[in-house]
Amino acid sequence: MLPEHPLEQSPERLRDTPPLLAGSLCPGGSGDGARDPESLLDAFEAHVRQHPERTLFLTKSGARWHELDYARFAAQVDAVRAGLHRLGVAAGDRVGIISKNCVAWAAIAYAGYGLSAALVPMYENQLTRDWEYILRDSGARLLFVSNEAVRSQIEGLRAGLPALEHVIVLEANGPDAPGVEAAPTSYAALLAAGEASPWPALCPTPDTPAAFLYTSGTTGDPKGVVLTHGNIWSNVSALKQVALGDEQPEQHRTLAFLPWAHAFAHTVELHLVIAVGASMGIAESIEKVADNLREVQPTVLMAVPRVFIRIHAGVQRLMNERPKLVRWIFWRGIALARERAAGRTLAPSERSLLLLADRLVFSKIRARFGGRLKFAISGAALLPREVASFVAALGITVCEGYGLTETSPIVSANVPGSSRAGSVGRPLPNVRVVIEPTAAADAPSGEIVVYGPNVMAGYHHRERETREAFSADGGFRTGDLGYLDADGYLFITGRIKEQYKLSNGKYVVPSLLEAALERSPFVAESMVAGDGQPCNVALIVPDREALSQWATRHGLAHLDGEALRHEASVRALLQGEIDAANREQKSYERVRAFRLLARSFGEEEGLLTPSMKLRRYKVAERFHAELDAMFVEAAAAQPFSERERGLL
Repeated sequence: MLPEHPLEQSPERLRDTPPLLAGSLCPGGSGDGARDPESLLDAFEAHVRQHPERTLFLTKSGARWHELDYARFAAQVDAVRAGLHRLGVAAGDRVGIISKNCVAWAAIAYAGYGLSAALVPMYENQLTRDWEYILRDSGARLLFVSNEAVRSQIEGLRAGLPALEHVIVLEANGPDAPGVEAAPTSYAALLAAGEASPWPALCPTPDTPAAFLYTSGTTGDPKGVVLTHGNIWSNVSALKQVALGDEQPEQHRTLAFLPWAHAFAHTVELHLVIAVGASMGIAESIEKVADNLREVQPTVLMAVPRVFIRIHAGVQRLMNERPKLVRWIFWRGIALARERAAGRTLAPSERSLLLLADRLVFSKIRARFGGRLKFAISGAALLPREVASFVAALGITVCEGYGLTETSPIVSANVPGSSRAGSVGRPLPNVRVVIEPTAAADAPSGEIVVYGPNVMAGYHHRERETREAFSADGGFRTGDLGYLDADGYLFITGRIKEQYKLSNGKYVVPSLLEAALERSPFVAESMVAGDGQPCNVALIVPDREALSQWATRHGLAHLDGEALRHEASVRALLQGEIDAANREQKSYERVRAFRLLARSFGEEEGLLTPSMKLRRYKVAERFHAELDAMFVEAAAAQPFSERERGLL
């Protein structure tokens, strides 16, 4: 009988499966005198032994959430591992997967580890040509896909993928399950075949590749980052020592909505949650995250800065619609919370006002996250300081980290008891950061070079790029700019490859300017440009909901989106928002002209990577006419002073 949920076995089916197959566990990491874990599989199987009945996953089918404990998930891992073995998957092979997060995704990963095979995850929203490139470059022998539509696309590429032998569909209404003796083409059939022929788990060594995570390809073809079990486990182990700030991490729960194909969610969510024995709900979709947060009631939320920036803007928009007294209590409460966090002792009247703000407003905002949220973990890009302090003022501890796919990914993190505003924290245990001087940055900033067991084994099939990525003494050159303060906290000041030089010789980091623009509730997305030009200009995607509400309040509800973009009062509104952001910047960094776009970057093919990063050169190609016109407009309208030209 096939499961009801499209991408996983139902709890009812798994109750009929033996909790653990004989001989399937690696002999280590149990905490009972055995050796310490050396791999992701060691840590997982230790928790299966210690608390098999504890909930690991929560998944929603229809209107109901189902709980899946560690033992029943281990049974699924065992069945998948045996099924993969029947198909010939062995040590050193690569197993690909194109799917959103689901229990099957995690089971495939851990099943592969038990065969010393490496996982090659891809995104469902990736371009077909990227799938083809990654599958060919990695040499994946077997591929799991989410549904029949993806399988059909892959079949059209098979001629160029000689290593690919099997494609297996995860969804319940995929191909019919064949007999046990045939090669399965559906996940359900693979499970049945594996259950019929158990196969014990091998113990991968620290040097065994665990994953080939392909970079986003913002400037060309993706690069396959080879991460070993030792790389990822060192990161997970270090995070276990410093993260979450309490003695019972197994009581935490998160809601997984960032794709596990991304290094941040892959390590910090999927593997760290399992390594500490905690649980996670799997979001139905991005559109359902708000509902799922209220239902799952997580204690930890892992997200990229854009999510927190939009939360900040959304709360601002909400407060603008409230009575004047409520607005005053809210903003005064935020200010007092920030002052208390900075170390000032509040007067009794101030403490009372802060308590009132929490009861009237802050608690209602937290309720939108389920009411139990304690930690917000931000990664993958820089979180603006104002947004971080705003979230913290609501009573949610903000943990911001820094890292790259090549570092498994975490290099440093602000954690409870060791945090500094504006920084990305101190390096993790066993990780060392050196700042190397570079012509692209003024002292004390320089290129961030990372040393530690978390640093990748190299780029697959890219020997030259691998050599260039490392210093003579083995440090990984991140390409990011930053500095360390006297207490060892790391501050990020830009990215070497991303930054550009204005015609006056001044360097600009566009992502920092974009983050300032996107703190406005009326700006959903932006791209700042100015390479080789005398000034910066910006492409702006307005927040449709915020702009629509503003238009209604100002008697412009009759105008559609296209007409609104060209309305003088709307341009004046956005100019005011840009002026506010400009006040935070140096004179040469300010945005001098802008254009409002009708569609988001994500609605234009190829402008975003699967991890939602801008492909800047693609955006510049697509909107070259608009950019050229803005540079002319800015040059004509703005008489630059000698100081602004950087000549003095």
